Amino acid sequence: MTTAPSAAPAILIDIGGVLVPDHLTAAATEWSNRLGTSQHAFTSALFGGNDEQVLIGRISEAAWWNIVRDRLGISQDLIAEIRCDLASKETWDDALVTCLRRLRGSVKTAIVSNAWPQMRTRMANAGLLDIVDAIVLSCEVGCAKPDPRIYTAALHRIDADPADALFIDDTPGHVATARSLGMTGHVHTSTQHTLARIKDFLRPPD
Repeated sequence: MTTAPSAAPAILIDIGGVLVPDHLTAAATEWSNRLGTSQHAFTSALFGGNDEQVLIGRISEAAWWNIVRDRLGISQDLIAEIRCDLASKETWDDALVTCLRRLRGSVKTAIVSNAWPQMRTRMANAGLLDIVDAIVLSCEVGCAKPDPRIYTAALHRIDADPADALFIDDTPGHVATARSLGMTGHVHTSTQHTLARIKDFLRPPD
C-alpha cells in the first residue's frame, strides 16, 4: 500500500513591517516637525479612515492623498513632496526577499498585505513581482486583515490548505486570525527570528 505524497508547505507573508521594515514612524516625526503639528495629528491625517476607503480599493490613491492634503491644510506641491519622500524611504528586506526567491518552486508562497493601490506598481518598478507565487493586496480584493476572506483568498490562489501554511505578520491580531483558520502563525519581530522560523517550519519531520 502506498501513501499519498504530503502537500507542499506554504509561506504567507506580510509587506509593511516585515518585507518592508517600518519607515513611517521616523517619517512621521520628520514631517510633523516640519509642518508644526504633532506626530499623532500627521499620522491621523495620513491613515484615519483609510481602512474603509483606499486600503480596500473603494477610492484611488490619488483621491486619498487629496483628502490627506485637505486635512493637513497644505498645498498640492507639498503633498506631492510628502508622497515622494515616503516612497523613497520604502526599502525591502534583502534577506527575506532572497529567502522567498529561493523557496519558489519547492514551497508555495504568497504575499498577503493591507496595502494601498500603488503597491503593486512599486513592486513592479523594483523588480519584485516574481518573488512569490501570488500577491494578494487588500486594495485589490476588497477586504483587509484581519478579515478572514483575505487569508482564504491567498490560500486559494496558491492552492494551499491552512494546515500546511505558515503565516508571518508583525501584527499579533493578524496572526491570531491566521491561527484561528488553522494556519501556523509567527509574529515577526526581526529578520533573524523570521528566517529561523521559516527554516524550522520547513524542516522535514524526524
